[in-house]
Amino acid sequence: MTFEHSPDAVEKEMESHPMALVTWVVIGTVALVVGIVLLAKFAVGAYGGRSLENDPAMKPEALAQRIGPVAKLQLEGAAEVAPAAQAPAAKVATVTPAPAAAGKPDGKKTYDTACMACHATGAANAPKLGDKAAWAPRLKTGAEALYASALKGKGAMPPKGGNATLTDADVKAAVDYLVAGSK
Repeated sequence: MTFEHSPDAVEKEMESHPMALVTWVVIGTVALVVGIVLLAKFAVGAYGGRSLENDPAMKPEALAQRIGPVAKLQLEGAAEVAPAAQAPAAKVATVTPAPAAAGKPDGKKTYDTACMACHATGAANAPKLGDKAAWAPRLKTGAEALYASALKGKGAMPPKGGNATLTDADVKAAVDYLVAGSK
């Protein structure tokens, strides 16, 4: 038994069975439509037409309970704080440092309350405290440039490290603390 593989042979085969081609095109189209319908049903039907805002699992208390083990923040010498449990889900919780005693602001205290989350872990590419290689190019720009970045924000870092209640002096003291620990 021999098989012909010339273009003429394929044309002759298709001409002798035109319904086969039409049948496969129809089957493919039906399969595509069924797949799209099932995908849409899956995407929308997961909640059976009910809204997420009425879902008990989306209540702030339920959310806080689920993320509590991950969202807890422990500061040295402070009680445990679970920001999600203290604020409604739509609001962002902020850690506010106690005002510094009269005189010079405490850079370490400001660092511990506002800067440590990123600068101790390297989150969002923040240079870690004590990482001389990461701080070297930043130190070359000078203290004023570092103050401006910390006060106005830069890259992923929001202004004042995300704590708008800090005074400019507090932020500058934290920058000085980071620089001193990274030279």
